[in-house]
Amino acid sequence: MKLNNFKYFGWVAVLGLILTACNNPAPTNTQSGTQNTQTATPASSQPTDKFTVGLVLVGPKNDAGWSQAHYEAMQYVIKKQPNVALEYVDKVNPSDRPNVKGSQVADDLIAKGAKLVIFNSDDLKDDAFETAKKHPNIPVIHATGDYSWKEGKNFKNQQNLVNIMPQMEYGRMITGCAAALSTQTGKIGFLAPLINDETRRLVSAAYLGSKYCWENYRKKDIKDLNFKVTWIGFWFNIPGVTLDPTKVADDFYNSGYDVVMTGIDTPEAAVQGKKAAEAGKQVKFLHYTLKTGCDLAPDICLGVPIYNWGPLYLDTIRKAESGQIKPEFILGKPDWSNINNPDTSAVGFVFGKALTEENKKTLEQFIKSLGDGSINLYQGLLKFQDGTDFLKAGEKATPQQIWYMPQLIQGIEGKSK
Repeated sequence: MKLNNFKYFGWVAVLGLILTACNNPAPTNTQSGTQNTQTATPASSQPTDKFTVGLVLVGPKNDAGWSQAHYEAMQYVIKKQPNVALEYVDKVNPSDRPNVKGSQVADDLIAKGAKLVIFNSDDLKDDAFETAKKHPNIPVIHATGDYSWKEGKNFKNQQNLVNIMPQMEYGRMITGCAAALSTQTGKIGFLAPLINDETRRLVSAAYLGSKYCWENYRKKDIKDLNFKVTWIGFWFNIPGVTLDPTKVADDFYNSGYDVVMTGIDTPEAAVQGKKAAEAGKQVKFLHYTLKTGCDLAPDICLGVPIYNWGPLYLDTIRKAESGQIKPEFILGKPDWSNINNPDTSAVGFVFGKALTEENKKTLEQFIKSLGDGSINLYQGLLKFQDGTDFLKAGEKATPQQIWYMPQLIQGIEGKSK
């Protein structure tokens, strides 16, 4: 996720006016087993048999989205591997901590005894690399990046750096299908963060899922489907810097978009959707990444595509404990026999209460067909927004073509750059 260093906003000048400076790295929070305290526990006080993992979160650990999913993944690890202890720092971003770098936070965590460090945002990709280079004996996991991908465009040969990313394109295709099956107006909105290869990839995957299910299950003309993306400019709201996601969500709901999905870290699509429904509008939403996301507004929730980081983290942490870490680019796959198996599937989809039984059966068939390969949405002919070919007729996309998405797919309303 997260590929932006705030150059996009010119945030330095703005944040200097609206934010309170923070001159020192934030105190860490500690968790060992089921214990959770609000202040750091010095490394010397940790039990000697504990393997301490440092977790650097870009947002709050309870953001009802991206960062909370990573925090909960570490609860999964601790449950499965009781000798693991957790030290974490959240809100590591230029808004909440304008004078604190992720690499500084990692240095602090390592000084407190962390034997492995996880960075959960692509916005922290250079901090992850810097930390791995500075501490060659400390394994570093970077969620979402590609520096360890030998066949990728940005490979850096760093022996203690591991990149992990579930194949969330499938989760987004399922989300898009659920939206297309459920819309009554033919207008689907996507509340999106910043623009980069990853977000273009995921928005395009959602559109491809919508397009397929609109045409093949609902038997409607694609010209009658309006799929629009609005980018706010970061992963969550920064007053005076980003678009206000509350207003963007309201604009969708007030303009006839009766299904809104989100790709930002915070729950404005759900919160504003609930208000719109209470005002009498027939609207639905799809949350993002957190398995309990429908709880925000269960009556209008169609579902949640989830990243399941827990098993991926557990496997890598076990390798680190046994000294078997090597540079890897790990694309976590769905377990097509049960995409919601918490121990085996890196990608899942939680079915929401607002999804009708008929549409749920159709969506389950769509998922089955993705799994057995009878539906391949990455096969040409597909074009980009500017009319150039993404995939020629009959051509199947390579992992690199999917990962590095330079434009949105033709048919999506909204900016590509």
